[in-house]
Amino acid sequence: MTNYCRSTVRAYLLAITATLASPVTSSSVTSSLQINVPKNLNQKGGYDHREALFGIPPYGGSIQQTIYAANDNLCSGPITRKNLHPPFILMVDRGDCSFVQKVRNAQHSGAAAVIIADNTCQCQHQEKCESKAGDVCENEEPIMGNDGSGSDITIPSMLMFKQDADPVRAALRKGDAVRAELAWSVPNPDDHVEYELWTSPSDFTTAEINSQWIDAAMKLDSTATFTPHMFLYDGIKVACRNKDGNNVCDTLCTNEGRYCASDPEGDLYQGISGANVVEESLRRLCIWDLYGKENGVGLEYWDYLRQFGVCDNGSNFMKKDCVEGAMIRANVDISTVDRCMYDSGGLKEPWVNTFLEQSLDLKEKKGIIVMPSAYVNDVPIRGALDFDVLLKAVCAGYKDGTAPDVCLKCANCLDGEHECVVNDFCPTNDDGGIEANTFILSLLGIAGFFSLLVLIQHKRSQSQLRDQAYGIHAKYMKLEKGESCETAIEINDYDDSNEDETEFGYSKK
Repeated sequence: MTNYCRSTVRAYLLAITATLASPVTSSSVTSSLQINVPKNLNQKGGYDHREALFGIPPYGGSIQQTIYAANDNLCSGPITRKNLHPPFILMVDRGDCSFVQKVRNAQHSGAAAVIIADNTCQCQHQEKCESKAGDVCENEEPIMGNDGSGSDITIPSMLMFKQDADPVRAALRKGDAVRAELAWSVPNPDDHVEYELWTSPSDFTTAEINSQWIDAAMKLDSTATFTPHMFLYDGIKVACRNKDGNNVCDTLCTNEGRYCASDPEGDLYQGISGANVVEESLRRLCIWDLYGKENGVGLEYWDYLRQFGVCDNGSNFMKKDCVEGAMIRANVDISTVDRCMYDSGGLKEPWVNTFLEQSLDLKEKKGIIVMPSAYVNDVPIRGALDFDVLLKAVCAGYKDGTAPDVCLKCANCLDGEHECVVNDFCPTNDDGGIEANTFILSLLGIAGFFSLLVLIQHKRSQSQLRDQAYGIHAKYMKLEKGESCETAIEINDYDDSNEDETEFGYSKK
């Protein structure tokens, strides 16, 4: 893989504006948090921590700065203290407002990064964590999720568990200098990439990816393994099923209020319903399970999404003939898919559907809040997601020297990546410049133009010199014949205009 390709993908990872999800298990955290000063707070291998699901981490780099403690919970606004010297890392206590609000106010205070100090012990760490009297430990780790407004946050942030954060806060209270290093990496361990995409049939922002990605999937082939996930919400948790077991959210849910999706058109009485979205989600999960799960490529799956594009509107979204026509064109067996949907638990009965339940469980485990969301090698890809971005991100996941040809040819295009994938050449040069032949011809043209100007100027100068020499010669010839100097000047230096007076005051009359 070219250096340009890697740098382009890293630039993409840093240039994001929307927040996608990230892993929350310690085994999959790709960042590190270490205290370098004072020495007694340094831990071999760094501190256990969790990354925020918003902000812009400097992948491949680190932030090494002095830590300051915020003077409050940072919920009401930026810090007003004058003794802060940017850049710095700000440590803020958890609680009283969202993580996004705290980090935004820290960013407006000049912080380069934020460490959220947990104020509650995790039950798994209770033997080494001191709780306040009456406090109950938490069974689940807090997720630094995006509340939906975090797209303006550009600084990274991390959560530090209470047992580790308490000694750091104590050192800061004493006035000790504390310096930390926060680092991030993009894993590319081998010649195989695993990538995931969280989306929904009603997510029209990824419709173009759905229609185009089959071309990339064919070129990536077995060098990459894809897994699709559907974005739904748990109707039981949001009380769409009442105490009598009935669906009270009407057309938004299936399975008597168990699996729900937002109405994409905002009209609960007509058009595409949330239940329609759930049904199409299950159909896509079954198509993947039947045609893509084994090889991780799923050409039939991607082709179905492309063919489904003609049904992707309010009038045709759930019309049987349109949906079945899309499956037929994609070489997907209709009866097999229908059987899969029924065998997994169906959509009408109140019981669990295994495919939909798996989607909900994984969504909660990974803290997926915003869609579309993408992962490459279990690392979140944050930003406005399109074909170009996804291709660059996938190609960045290969170990150096192992990327497939499609990555070498197309991932470093500055524009037209899909066109490159289809046609096997980049519409623009690798470095974004003009081609060599065009450049050379342009130089020759410019050189020829200026050479012509020089030649014209040279000829003009020579002509003027000859005219001047001829005039001087004519003067002297007349003087030799007995004419006065004034007469010679009068005859040879003035034109035949009607002006009565010359520049030097000699009369022409």
